[in-house]
Amino acid sequence: MASHRKSRPSGARAAGIRTPALATAALTSVALFSQSAEAAPAEDGKPSLEEVEKKVDALYRQAESATERYNAAKERTGRQRKQVDALLDDVARRAERLNKARAELGSFAAAQYRTGASVPDTATFLLADSPQGYFDQDQLMSRLTSRQKGAVDDYVTQQSATMKKRQEATESLESLTGTQDDLKAAKATVQTKLASARELLSRLTAAEKARLAAIERRQREAAARKAAELARQQSAAAGQEASSSRSASGGSVSGSGSGSGSGSDSAYATKAAKAIAFARAQIGKPYVWGATGPGSYDCSGLSQAAWKAAGVSLPRTTYDQVNAGTTVSLADARPGDLVFFYDDVSHVGIYIGNGMMIHAPKPGAYVREESVYYGGESIIHSVVRPA
Repeated sequence: MASHRKSRPSGARAAGIRTPALATAALTSVALFSQSAEAAPAEDGKPSLEEVEKKVDALYRQAESATERYNAAKERTGRQRKQVDALLDDVARRAERLNKARAELGSFAAAQYRTGASVPDTATFLLADSPQGYFDQDQLMSRLTSRQKGAVDDYVTQQSATMKKRQEATESLESLTGTQDDLKAAKATVQTKLASARELLSRLTAAEKARLAAIERRQREAAARKAAELARQQSAAAGQEASSSRSASGGSVSGSGSGSGSGSDSAYATKAAKAIAFARAQIGKPYVWGATGPGSYDCSGLSQAAWKAAGVSLPRTTYDQVNAGTTVSLADARPGDLVFFYDDVSHVGIYIGNGMMIHAPKPGAYVREESVYYGGESIIHSVVRPA
C-alpha cells in the first residue's frame, strides 16, 4: 500500500469481539473431511485437495485485499484529476490575462517606436530576462508614465501568479501520475491472483470438484450452527433488556427501547431497514472487483451503495468504512451494522440479524445471504454501526 494512503487498521480486535485462538470452522471441516474415507490420496507431485483449497482461498483473499487498494487508488485518482483540471483551467485564465497585460505593454513600445522616443523603457522591459528586476531599476521607474507603471505592475503580477499556478499544476500532475501507477499495480495484482486461482481450480478432476463441493457444504452447515447460536444469544439479551425496561417503566414499554435512546434507536432501525432492503434487492448479482453497481458489486461497493440508499454516505474502501461509525460487539450487533473480516480489514458484510449478513463474497460468486461465521469466528475483525 502506498505510503501516502491512509494506513490500514491494525490487526487488534475491537472491544467486545470474541476471537478465540482456534481453527476456523472452514479449516476444521477440511481437516475432518480429509480424514474421512472420501479423501483420496494426492498423486505424486500433485497437491492434495486440501492444499488446493487453501491455496485458492488464499489467492482470493489476496485478490480482495488488492481490490481494496485498487478502490482507494481509484478514488484518489478521481480527486486528483479534478484538482489538476481546476488548476489547468486557472492557468489558462491567468495566461489570458497575462497576454492582455503583455499586449498593453506592447502598445506602449510601438508608440515609442513611432515617435522615435529614446527611452528604452517598455520595449526593453518586454525583452528582459527578468522583468521584475528591470522594473525595480530606478532609472526605468523615473521615466515611466503613470499609465505605463500601472501596465508594468499588472504584467508582473499576472506573470508571477501564472508561474505559481503552473508549478502547482505540474506538481499535481506528478502526484496524479504516481497514483495512476498505484492503480495499475493494484489492478495487475488482482488479475494475477485471480488467474492463479482459476488455473489451480482448472486442474481439479470432476471427482475432486465434487469432494470440494462437499467440503464447502460442511463449512456452510457449521457456519449455520454458529449463526443460530448467535441468534439465540441476541434473542435472550433482547428479552432481558425488554424485561428490564418494563420494570423501570412500571410494567409497560413502547417502541424499540426506553429512555433517551429510544428515538435514536428508532431512527437507526429505519435507516438500517432501507439499507438492508437495498442489499437484499442485489442478491444474485455477481461479485466484480472494483464494482459499485448497479449490475455488480465488490464487498465495500455493496455496503456503500446500500447505506447510500438509506441516506448515509460511507467511504469507498473497507479501510475507511471500518472507522465510519461506532464499534460494537458482535453480541450487540443490530441489523444494518457492518461486519468486517480479517486482520487487514479487507472484507465487509451487512448484518441482517440472526447471525446472518448480505455480502458480495469473492470473485466467481454472487451477492448472497450468508452466516457471519462463513469462514470461522476467528476471522471476524469488528462490527461497526455506521449511523
